[in-house]
Amino acid sequence: MDVFLHDLNQAYSTDQITTDYNSLLRYLDYAMIEQQMPMTAASMFWRDTLHDCNLDQALPLPFDRYRLSDEHRTGRGVSFSFDFGEDISHDFLSYSLSNDITVEQLALASYYIFLFKLTNGESDLCIGMNTHGRYKEELMSVIGMFVNNIPLRCQLDPHWSFHQLAEHVKEIITGSLMYSYFPLQRILTQHPNATKPAFLDTSFEFQSHTCKTGRNEVMIGNARLVAAPISLKIHAGEIMSKFDFVLTIQHDLDTDQFSCTINASLDLFDRKTANMIAQRFHSMLQQLFNVTHVQMKKPIYEFSLILPDEKVLMKSMNNTQLLFPSASCIHDEFVRQVMKQPQKIAVELDDQSLTYSELLYYVQVLSLNLLNEQCVIVGDIVCQFVERSISMVIGMMAIEMIGGVYCPLSPRDPKHRLHALLQQIQSGLVLVHYLTKNKFKDNFISLDIDSVLIDNELETDVDVNRLSSVNVTVQNVAYAIFTSGSTGTPKV
Repeated sequence: MDVFLHDLNQAYSTDQITTDYNSLLRYLDYAMIEQQMPMTAASMFWRDTLHDCNLDQALPLPFDRYRLSDEHRTGRGVSFSFDFGEDISHDFLSYSLSNDITVEQLALASYYIFLFKLTNGESDLCIGMNTHGRYKEELMSVIGMFVNNIPLRCQLDPHWSFHQLAEHVKEIITGSLMYSYFPLQRILTQHPNATKPAFLDTSFEFQSHTCKTGRNEVMIGNARLVAAPISLKIHAGEIMSKFDFVLTIQHDLDTDQFSCTINASLDLFDRKTANMIAQRFHSMLQQLFNVTHVQMKKPIYEFSLILPDEKVLMKSMNNTQLLFPSASCIHDEFVRQVMKQPQKIAVELDDQSLTYSELLYYVQVLSLNLLNEQCVIVGDIVCQFVERSISMVIGMMAIEMIGGVYCPLSPRDPKHRLHALLQQIQSGLVLVHYLTKNKFKDNFISLDIDSVLIDNELETDVDVNRLSSVNVTVQNVAYAIFTSGSTGTPKV
């Protein structure tokens, strides 16, 4: 660019160019030479690098919507930027110097980790990067379009440390830049099935500048030329976006400070999503470079994109522990709820329902029968063999109220299994109801819940003192459940 601006200024000011281009290499000369250059090594490199790579498959970024075809590309985008800050910039540069890796390679390694996490673990990552194409010293002073977009493919192992990934990326970018002169069209020709190279839509750029080279305007004679910014604004809040997702790292050589800009297509991303992605990348950089070097040794899959405020929210949402005044039994808590809201619906099934006070009454009636008629004492196992019903709830609470051990049996089990379970547990009583009362033989004592409740009118007084005399503590066993028995005999 400096060569071009020098010649442009000279031509504008003096109406002539003093440089003798007959003795210098021109772009036209190089174009002719390039056509005759043997590119066997470059061709083999790119063929091997992209072997089995699905170039048409876009990375599964967190899109808010999908584009049906290129015809739907509007060119509208959004841009978000942030500075690394002094601490991260210092650690970033220190790591680069101490590990013999360029800041560009380090930035690319960071980007690959970010994409790995952002795509939920995609380990075969192929993105695009523009290169200046001036791979030889004699091309540096030639005015012409040498820019070439090359694919950068990284097949990472999630168990690698960041240092291992950085070394791998160093090899990738060194080899890729060595053969970056190989035209993109010829790279794609080697893959005839790649009709739409999607890797071009997710790109990486690295820019370094000084105050001199980074200025955005120059004087040509008396005319002032203003350079176009990285992101061309269409109007407030929007930029022109040629690609779907581009991450640019900028290095200010005067201050050794770094910054990042993320451009995202509004065809695919909402503004809020793009802003959140930028925040997540910033957060990941803080994990990598603003902490102890222990972070560099842990597997890259352990790095997180969760933001600090999201971690606080998740912690508060997962804090589901409740502090009770003191330990209490299930039936005690049930009675307390009855005292608070006696007329509220406690249980409902289809067209049937009971209030808390009604449910307590039926539970007490059945409990007294278990105590007085069935002689159940604290610690006895009482099985319940009923279908889903209100009777099931009444039976369960009655067993708990008298200190029995509740043991459910499934009506779906065959008879031989039920008998085997009852013999194993040595239960002296099985609660049934009208749907299950005929499934047991006489050698098992069963009690029909419905019959007990029907025989007692609501007006019948309940012997509360008898129930209160039962000493049930939190140390007593509340229930017993059988294993499935899939690996042998069912166990309690």
